[in-house]
Order: sequence, then C-alpha cells, then structure tokens
Amino acid sequence: MANPEHVNDSMFKITLNLTMAAFLSGLIIAVVYYFTAPIAEIQRVKMKEQSMKELIPDATSFAPIKGKEEWYRAEKDGKLLAYILLASEKGFDGHVKLLVGVNLDQEVIGYKVLSHKETPGLGDQAFKPKFADQFKGKRYQQLELVKIQEEGKITAITGATITSRAVTNGVRRSLVELEKYLNENK
Repeated sequence: MANPEHVNDSMFKITLNLTMAAFLSGLIIAVVYYFTAPIAEIQRVKMKEQSMKELIPDATSFAPIKGKEEWYRAEKDGKLLAYILLASEKGFDGHVKLLVGVNLDQEVIGYKVLSHKETPGLGDQAFKPKFADQFKGKRYQQLELVKIQEEGKITAITGATITSRAVTNGVRRSLVELEKYLNENK
C-alpha cells in the first residue's frame, strides 16, 4: 500500500507543476501579444486603407467625417467623389464588418469586407463578386433580399441566407444613415 505522505507529496508536486506551466504559458502569451499588437494594428489600418482605395480608386484622400465613427469622404483634389461607411451586422458566426462605398447619388458603388467569421466555402460567398455585384448602383429602397431570383432584387446565397441577410442589412442601414446624415447637414 502507498505511503499517504508520498501520495500527498506527489499531488503537491503535480499541482505545483501545472500551476507553473499555466503561469509560464500566460506570461509567454502576454509578452508575444505586447510585441505583436502594434504590428497587427498597423496591418489593420493598411488593410482598411487598401480597401478604401479599391472601392474608390480615383480618390487621393479619405477624410474622416466629423461626428461619425469610421465614415470617410473620398476626395480627389479637395472635390468630394463618394462616401465610405463602416457597416457591421451579426452574421451566422459573428459580426461581419465591411466598408460600403456610396456615390453622390446615394447608390452603392461596392463593399469590401474587413472582418468576418463566416463559414469558408459557404458564408464567405457573400464577399465574392457574384453576390457583391448585385448591390452596385442600388439605393437602399432597392436592397431587398429574396431566396428565389427576381429581377432587381438581391438573391441570397443558397445555404448562407443569414450571411446574405447580414450583408444586405448592413449595406441598407449604412445608406439609410447616410441619407439621414445628409438631410440633417444640408
């Protein structure tokens, strides 16, 4: 039979070892995060700037709109070309964040996804041209999602209706908010 003092001693050692391993793991993760967080933030900013440039290629600058978080005026030589608005909607597996390009007639130019957790090969189809091109030239009143293709409406992706709805609602909400903002600030 095992000596009770030996059992207690080995339990103490196991507990101490697990505690030290957890502490060291946490410390290593904290140190890595400390050094990589600024680099990751720089990459996020670069990705956002690149997405804005892809949405409005003629723009030479993107000026933030005062009083609006993550809204921008796309300008060329001081002349307003378009607006870029951040949209965020709950998708199937988390929030879908996208930048929406809107022309001066308040029609969708396009959108670029900044982040999502949608299912690869299914939900992420909403970020590909076949789905995204349906939005071009549409005003918010025309952004109606349907499951079966209808002329002039947005056709949902089969098996990814929640993601399709999230993108459509996000784009629509951005256009509605822009119209409200422009009417208030005439």
